[in-house]
Amino acid sequence: MVFNNKIFLLLLMLVLFSCKQEIKAPLIPVNDFFKLQDKATYRISPDGTCISYLKLQAKKQNLFVENLTTGKVTQLTNLKEKNIVFYSWVSDNELIYYKEKAGDKYQSDLFIIDKEGKNEKQLSKNEKARMRALEDQLIANKYLLVLSNQRDSTVSDVYRLNVRDGHMEMAAQNPGNITNWITDAKGRLRMAMSSDGVNQTLLYRENETQNFRPIVTNNFKTTLSPIAFAQDKENTIYAISNINRDKQALVELDCTTGKEKSVLFANDSVNVVDAQYSKQKGKMLYLVYETWKKNKHYLDESAKQLYQKLDNLLPQTESRVLDRDKNENVVIVRTFTDRNPGSYYLYTANTGKLRKLSDVNADINEEQMSKMNPISYISRDSLRINGYLTLPINASSKNLPVVVMPHNGPGLRNTWGFNAEVQFLANRGYAVFQVNYRGSTGYGKNFYAAGFKQWNAKIQDDIEDGIKWLINEKIANPNKVAIYGSGFGGYVAINAAIKNPKLYKCAASNSGVLNLFSYLNAIPPYLKSYLQMYYEIVGNPITEVDYMSKASPLFNVEKVTIPIFITQNIKDPRLNANDAIRFVKELKKRNIPITYFERDQSAFEMNREESRQKVYAALEHFLENNLKNK
Repeated sequence: MVFNNKIFLLLLMLVLFSCKQEIKAPLIPVNDFFKLQDKATYRISPDGTCISYLKLQAKKQNLFVENLTTGKVTQLTNLKEKNIVFYSWVSDNELIYYKEKAGDKYQSDLFIIDKEGKNEKQLSKNEKARMRALEDQLIANKYLLVLSNQRDSTVSDVYRLNVRDGHMEMAAQNPGNITNWITDAKGRLRMAMSSDGVNQTLLYRENETQNFRPIVTNNFKTTLSPIAFAQDKENTIYAISNINRDKQALVELDCTTGKEKSVLFANDSVNVVDAQYSKQKGKMLYLVYETWKKNKHYLDESAKQLYQKLDNLLPQTESRVLDRDKNENVVIVRTFTDRNPGSYYLYTANTGKLRKLSDVNADINEEQMSKMNPISYISRDSLRINGYLTLPINASSKNLPVVVMPHNGPGLRNTWGFNAEVQFLANRGYAVFQVNYRGSTGYGKNFYAAGFKQWNAKIQDDIEDGIKWLINEKIANPNKVAIYGSGFGGYVAINAAIKNPKLYKCAASNSGVLNLFSYLNAIPPYLKSYLQMYYEIVGNPITEVDYMSKASPLFNVEKVTIPIFITQNIKDPRLNANDAIRFVKELKKRNIPITYFERDQSAFEMNREESRQKVYAALEHFLENNLKNK
């Protein structure tokens, strides 16, 4: 019998394709997922002639400036001990930057330097105080508005800092309850936000000679976030608000009455999460609303055209404008997808020229990453719960080991985009399940408030309902489910092990809260004005001792029966290191398998890479032993 060559080739291709489908994705080294950016924090000088950035050198980030005309690159700093935690252009020729020491999280030294790296001057040395710029442009070519708690550690006053001689004078004294100060387009201090811990009040004045007066008060569950003063409308601001509505909208607010003048965008099913105002045009450009991913609604045709051009130049990726010159011609663009951490670009609008500046992580191969898919299901009490499911590539989508990843918080959510932790776990063969349980932001204030004091109750139910949905859909292997989180996500994970040990094979916590009393105790002085709000969200340690104890893993350690992984930074000021040590000792007494990884690391990102890589290698080993191979 003679084979037809065409048929033979077709059969061969089908066999090869079938084999290819069964090939597992290559195992990517842990370190490749969690590398630090070589260059980051790009900024443009106001006149658009220079760009600046932080470059990693021997675990320190130093400040550089590049002249866009000549291509000359100048290194402005050469740090040995301290780290730059923030910098900004304050004029066409000058920049300010903060230096902080490891361990001195709330202290900073402020410097000014010209773009040639000359005339550096230390403007302040705060041994016991925090300082940050309120307005990042010089007023009258010499004054900078800054916030400092040097007078009272619990509040921030506004100072007018003379960058020429270092002299500071009080511009506005905080009476004790101001949590935010707001300037207009000319850098004048016109608005403030006060809080009694539960209720927030917006205060306003027409000019700097007047006293602030309250115009509207809301409970903290209600959002009223000023975006900008309207330059062509007197006593008017643009703000994101959900006053008298569940979802956040973009509105115009009358500052004399505190009432809405008009609604620029509102939708009963989506939340407005951001908005962009143009000082140069004196108008709102667009707003951002979030469903399973962020979307723009344009209010200005030129902004729409800009992003359309960027979409054409950078197809199949998300683009975000991070900075622009005062003429809004030269912009810094950041791109990303769920499978690519992205890159930085310089785009010049009047020429249409696009220049790549750097990659966020050049070691990530997009083709080897997994898609982040939106999912939703109905909870046992009829709430719609949203989230994301990331499946390992080149693997069956059925009967998979699952790692549930509750997000950090309170007051946060999972969002669509590149997540190194998620991709790392998916590459190891796990389906990664991220739940935006009740209490997550982005779904309206009713959904947010529904999670208050439900950390070991309905929030756990929402997660369990999601796992049952995965099992019913045949995606999850019911005998191979783990839970892992960081911060408050780690707290949720350990509470899950306590509440439903039969559902999970193991639980892991990265810097997770183990004791709610310690967590509230560690709130720094400058956030004390929010303490009553924390009491309402988390619990009151004075009046709700029983609830707080039941919701704290440390006091329920006897209920843990499954293997536990705990890692913590013993220098983290937000956590009490003794809580984890006590928790681990109690588990060991009861012969519960425990992996404890203690980190003694800096608060600064550039010094954490080695420690972070060790943590994820240990986590990988823990999950392999207690989930995958069981």
